[in-house]
Amino acid sequence: MKNLIECVPNFSEGRNIDTIQAIEREIKSVEGVFLVDQSSDIDHNRSVFTLIGEDVAVGEAILRAATTVVKRVDMSFHQGVHPRIGAVDVVPFIPLRGANHEDCIRLAARTAERLWNELEVPSYLYGLAAQKVSHCRLENLRRGGLEELIEVLPDAIERRPDVGSLVPHPTAGVCAVGVRNFLIAYNVELTTQDLSIAQKIARFVRESSGGLPAVKALGLAMTDRGRTQVSVNLTDFRQTALHTVFEMIQAETARLGIEIAGTELIGLIPQEALRDAPKEFQKTFHRNQILENRLKEVDL
Repeated sequence: MKNLIECVPNFSEGRNIDTIQAIEREIKSVEGVFLVDQSSDIDHNRSVFTLIGEDVAVGEAILRAATTVVKRVDMSFHQGVHPRIGAVDVVPFIPLRGANHEDCIRLAARTAERLWNELEVPSYLYGLAAQKVSHCRLENLRRGGLEELIEVLPDAIERRPDVGSLVPHPTAGVCAVGVRNFLIAYNVELTTQDLSIAQKIARFVRESSGGLPAVKALGLAMTDRGRTQVSVNLTDFRQTALHTVFEMIQAETARLGIEIAGTELIGLIPQEALRDAPKEFQKTFHRNQILENRLKEVDL
């Protein structure tokens, strides 16, 4: 394969096993697409898939998966702690070997058009594919969730979707289709059930509150597990190393007198992101979680 693109779609279903398996089957049904990682969470009520292939094949896999999700997931009844605006919530494209941002931007535009033309799901274009400054940051699009979008659209001009209707799909909501660089999604579970502590730690580490560069973080309640979680998105591991984020969270939990129950990587991590990390921290990752190892395993 010449031009490899990674896509990490997030679907608003983490509880119905039949639906999750149906999504997986649709992705695997496309020749030339490799599903290299998948995770689902009951509290988030969300599933994240990582697929790799060339642009046309990846785009087709997303549409097949989206078709299943739109048929099966009704956002009117959706409950979960993770911010979301749609059943096919977010579809980011990331250039890998041989591909560039422009390739991904074209693919994002085609995908958004197909979501509207074939499924009547409107889309935002975000990240490097954004057509409006206000749509660059995913957290701005998700502010207030789908419930707020239903309330303010179509009157709020800056919050209107870029492709399709000016209001959300009646059951599937809106999709955010975008282009970004490699992002590391990393969750740190805390032994406490006190949500305010997880939120305080999230504020402490995230860039927007004066914390670490390239770090986004939320404090979430994990009711099913009787714990809380600091959910981290590291948007540039070259600016801030992942182990630095963990060490900062670890120091703050110790100061507050609580313990870390465990950590969780969502998706894959590049080898480079762990190169300078302490050996003990590197040992917390399985070899199958390393991007380069998974590419070798599927002969890419």
